[in-house]
Amino acid sequence: MKKYRIGFDVWGLVLFLLIMLPNFVWFAYPAPNDILRAESATEIFDIIASICQVSIVVCLCFFINQDSEKLHTSPLIVATVLFCLLYFVSWVVYYVGQVGALVVLGLTLFPCFAFFTFALDRKNMLAVIPISIFTLCHLEYGVVNFIM
Repeated sequence: MKKYRIGFDVWGLVLFLLIMLPNFVWFAYPAPNDILRAESATEIFDIIASICQVSIVVCLCFFINQDSEKLHTSPLIVATVLFCLLYFVSWVVYYVGQVGALVVLGLTLFPCFAFFTFALDRKNMLAVIPISIFTLCHLEYGVVNFIM
């Protein structure tokens, strides 16, 4: 904790809002073949994932590693952008009506990978912990509810 200071990283919030944007659209405008609105069979994992999601936002936005450099184009930031784009493509494919395993995995894993690469770039190991737990729970949710 010695390397961290309390502050505000606007880019952490921007990333979170970008990842949530398709979800806001989904809440307002259901997809044609909307399997994601089914009742979840992984309720405990979903609760843990929700807690981790809040923790991710808090860690990415308010805990800043003093060793992190000013945000700039780096391989990890390029990967973050790429994962966001792949996530958006997954949503487009979902709205076209394709709801196979690859699309579900894209909707499940790409946002997690975006958070993970961003946290690594920011040297925010505090965020890596809830991101890792969230990824496992989110994957469990996607596989059990929509792939198996």
